[in-house]
Parts: sequence; C-alpha cells; structure tokens
Amino acid sequence: MVNIVLVEPEIPQNAGNIVRTCAATGSTLYMVRPLGFELDDKKYKRAGLDYFPMSNIILVDSIDEILAKNPTSTFYFCSTKSKKTHTEVDYPDGCFLVFGKESYGLREDLLKAHYDHCIRVPMIPGTRSLNLSNTVAIIAYEALRQQGYPGMQNYGELTGRKES
Repeated sequence: MVNIVLVEPEIPQNAGNIVRTCAATGSTLYMVRPLGFELDDKKYKRAGLDYFPMSNIILVDSIDEILAKNPTSTFYFCSTKSKKTHTEVDYPDGCFLVFGKESYGLREDLLKAHYDHCIRVPMIPGTRSLNLSNTVAIIAYEALRQQGYPGMQNYGELTGRKES
C-alpha cells in the first residue's frame, strides 16, 4: 500500500483522476490545503466519477502535519529537480509519495531538506514536466509493483460481450 500526498493541488480534473487511481489501488489520498478548487467542483466530481465512496481522502493543512504524524514512515518527494529516478528506490509498505502543485511543484526548502528522498520520472531534455495525474499513476504503480500489488487483482477475464 502507498499513500499519495498532493500539496496544494490546483486543477480539479487532476485531483479527480488521482482519486480514481487511489480507489483502484487502495491508496490513501492526502490533500494539503489550500486547494485550487472546491470539493463540490463539477470538474473534480466528473473526473472522479463514482470512485469517491471507494476512496480514503484526508484533508490536512500542511505537509509538516503529515510528516509529524508519521515520523517513522518513508517519504518520497516527487520533483523534476531530483537526480534519482522513481525506479532507483525501494518503496516500503505504507510509504508516502509527495507531489507538488501543478504550477510550481514542491517548495525548494522541502526538497533541500529531503533531497536524498527526492525522485523523478525520466523525460527527454527540453520538457518541463508530465501531467500530475499521470505522474502519480506512474510512480504509484512502480511502488505497488515492487510490493507485489498487495490486495490487487492481477488478472483479467473475457466477458464474452460482443462489441456493438
């Protein structure tokens, strides 16, 4: 299991998509205020579809609050400024994956304080960043792959349904 932390998310559609990812993976989603949208925003609700009842969403006032309440947990800070890729680390059960806001990322002082635990998704030179919800999915699924996809169904079945 992993915990996803969104620090001051700004785009409701990204947050809604991340709610779906968290529901599908059994991950807890922490959202750090201020949010760039209201929780009753139509775009947020539409992107999250009917996954909200299956989601564990916790609202907090600061990343420091999460760090203080989980002093023995492993945190990874996701940033394009990291030298280490998301596949170069081991993800223990219950780890926290921390993502910054879409327009800026995570605060520089937070990255400096935890630089040994900063990770990035590789990209070709000249690109600034990936979409937040895509990045969350990429890193969360790598962590869960390493953990053996705990509690997740890892097979599919054909239904026999004909296409129209």
